[in-house]
Amino acid sequence: MKKYALKIPRADQVRSDHFSLDYDAELNEAQLQVVKTFYGPILVVAGAGSGKTRTLTYRVARMVESGIAPEAILLLTFTRKASQEMLRRAAALLDTRCEHVAGGTFHSFSNMILRRYGRAIGLDSTFTILDQGDAEDVIGILLDQIGFKKQGRSFPKKGTIHAMFTKAVNKEFSIDTVIAKYYSTYFQEIEELTKLHALFCQYKFEHQLLDYDDLLVYLQRLLEQHQDVRQHLSDLYQFIMVDEYQDTNKIQARIVRLLAATHDNVMAVGDEAQSIYAFRGANYRNILEFPEQFPGTTIIKLEENFRSVQPILNVTNDVIKQARESFQKRLYTRQIGGTRPILVPTLNERQQSQFVAQRILELWQEEGIPLAKMAVLFRSSFHAFDLELELNRRNIPFVKVGGVKFIEAAHIKDILAHLRVLVNPLDEISWRRMLLLLDGVGPKTAAMIIQQLLVEQNPFAWLSEYPKKTKYRLDVQRLGSTLLTILPLPPAEQVRMLREYYAPILKNHYDDFAKREPDLEQLNIITEQFTSLEKFLTEMTLEPPNRSVDNMAQVEDQDEDLLVLSTIHSAKGLEWQSVFVIWLAEGRFPSMYSLDDDEALEEELRLLYVATTRAMQHLYLTYPVYDNKWGNYFGRPSRFLEGISRKNLEQWSLFEEDIEEDGEEEFA
Repeated sequence: MKKYALKIPRADQVRSDHFSLDYDAELNEAQLQVVKTFYGPILVVAGAGSGKTRTLTYRVARMVESGIAPEAILLLTFTRKASQEMLRRAAALLDTRCEHVAGGTFHSFSNMILRRYGRAIGLDSTFTILDQGDAEDVIGILLDQIGFKKQGRSFPKKGTIHAMFTKAVNKEFSIDTVIAKYYSTYFQEIEELTKLHALFCQYKFEHQLLDYDDLLVYLQRLLEQHQDVRQHLSDLYQFIMVDEYQDTNKIQARIVRLLAATHDNVMAVGDEAQSIYAFRGANYRNILEFPEQFPGTTIIKLEENFRSVQPILNVTNDVIKQARESFQKRLYTRQIGGTRPILVPTLNERQQSQFVAQRILELWQEEGIPLAKMAVLFRSSFHAFDLELELNRRNIPFVKVGGVKFIEAAHIKDILAHLRVLVNPLDEISWRRMLLLLDGVGPKTAAMIIQQLLVEQNPFAWLSEYPKKTKYRLDVQRLGSTLLTILPLPPAEQVRMLREYYAPILKNHYDDFAKREPDLEQLNIITEQFTSLEKFLTEMTLEPPNRSVDNMAQVEDQDEDLLVLSTIHSAKGLEWQSVFVIWLAEGRFPSMYSLDDDEALEEELRLLYVATTRAMQHLYLTYPVYDNKWGNYFGRPSRFLEGISRKNLEQWSLFEEDIEEDGEEEFA
């Protein structure tokens, strides 16, 4: 039989007049190169404010319009919201085909793959995902079981231990290396902590519990050990796009390499100058070494900035020029005009707060800039305490970014514990939390009941007929009956009935129960979006809502005009018309803990770069010359300010002005 070859043009060779979108008119030259290049490894070095999201959106549309199957494209981002927004925009540009692109976070992708193929490495599809608090509870149980909590013994708390364990995973260090490098106080406990870590991993696996780190570790293991799965996924996802690549850890970078086993069609997008999450395990070297992992990489730089005026960009360029390692790029804009950023030394913290508050009032009341278009950024949350007092004195409304996440609120975790055991009856952590809510049930009693539950064929039925005659018998039976009743119901109905069961417990355990009830109502509203309890629990853990009504005040009404106070870490990805960066002094910014660590100092520099690139029109840099935190002394300005050309800054010198009652001014 004669074979006849079909000569199919590559997707990026389709004639431009076949496209419905005018890509050439919508994008600059560098963006257009990103959008038109599909094959081979590509590294997009996207400077701050360079239209990265817009570029990726157009690239998705172009690929689909070129004939690439949407299901063959995998878009990995660091938040689900980011991937959803890109795909929504692409669909708006082109059509609904773009919505079929596989998009999500590394953790949500890992969860999906492990539930499908995890049996190959011993995982059941019904495994439970632990958040940080749950993982710490597991450590607490193990500490009780093996007796490490000895009176007078200097042993770390469960939160500290969990931080050690997760740092070991993300940085790929041994436990003893982590302790020696970061927790030397507990050096004599290395043997016990190493043993505890092994028990921690064993306990999670036996009870089918995976924390955030495990999702990545097990996916890597699956891809490395099972060639059939690796090849299937690589053949399925022929085009991989990874956003914020500078924030990946070593495991995530390795997962990307494994997913591209049958091809090298990987586009990594990021900016090494904005890598500020080393404390989470992010390794900025991943983006620097991408060309080594993928030989033949095409490097495309996005340097045109669409956010800031050029005088601000001159300062940001001076900041990042001080970095030891970086892709050489210089941000520029086509915007006309703009004023130089202002450098303001102040006598002390009190005067710094007075200046910031007064200037914000002037911008708001005299220049008409809404408060919501202004932000004060700082290295650490406590740097803003004095400023908060001054803002209150002057009746300037503000919101401080941060606080407990919705899912971390105790009452929400209580309800979720009841739901989790419905999916995974081996979830000892959730059983323990539920039982300890009952009057008369303490840790020992809970452990005894759980021991029996784990061997029962139908634990809910056994619980509903709890045989032991004790004062808490009826409460235990009521718990079992409730779980039995709600087991076959849809998630929204399960939460509704659990709220009825939980109402007296809520009032008994929390003095501010009335403030917590709206959260439970919100939880009920969220569950109405789901028909699968397993999917609901997974999304609540991997992509939880951000707010709880009993947190510090936060912006609930988008129309409310509030000044933003934020740590720089929380400000990444955002922008404001006017930005104040405070406490630019040695020991504060950079932090005193980084002064003897070159890697940490580099990250502090990148933090300042992120802070300065948030400003669109006005940028103010301030520092007190007198600091009394560690005793009264004159400090020195941040070393990072020394690298900024003084021709790019306008310096203001403050003086005090007394306003007398008759309106006449008296100068000092």
